Amino acid sequence: MSIKKAYFAGGCFWGIEYFFQKINGVKSVISGYMGGHIENPTYQIVCSGFSGHLEAVEVTFDENIISFEELAKLFFEIHDFTQINGQGPDIGTQYLSAIFYVDEEQKDISEKLILQLKNKGFKVATTLYEKSIFYKAEEYHQNYYERHQKVHYCHSYKKIF
Repeated sequence: MSIKKAYFAGGCFWGIEYFFQKINGVKSVISGYMGGHIENPTYQIVCSGFSGHLEAVEVTFDENIISFEELAKLFFEIHDFTQINGQGPDIGTQYLSAIFYVDEEQKDISEKLILQLKNKGFKVATTLYEKSIFYKAEEYHQNYYERHQKVHYCHSYKKIF
């Protein structure tokens, strides 16, 4: 078994978490914060926009069952990677689209997919960053839609690849 991690930011982490949790080969999805300059940020600090963090998810997956490329394609298909100021009705820097790659292979795959999207005529707003510290969000954010039996409102699946 080859367990790997991937980090995606695509708006509200609840919706991203919801879709990744349904994928065969995904072992866990944790909502959290990445990319900022304040240690151990809280939801309130991240929402202020001043910490520089993005709402993100940590996806732990079995590479023998699903590849990073398949996960990255899904990522692009479940959020609006062309929106520059947030995601859907959620506006602010904490909701921007990004992939935090853990190695050169993930970076290369992400760049290749972005190029494919651009070649299809999309203006891609997704930014690539080297992995930084991932801070797990407060417990009440974990498995949000599952626990509250609510419907995700910012994310929907749209076949692109």
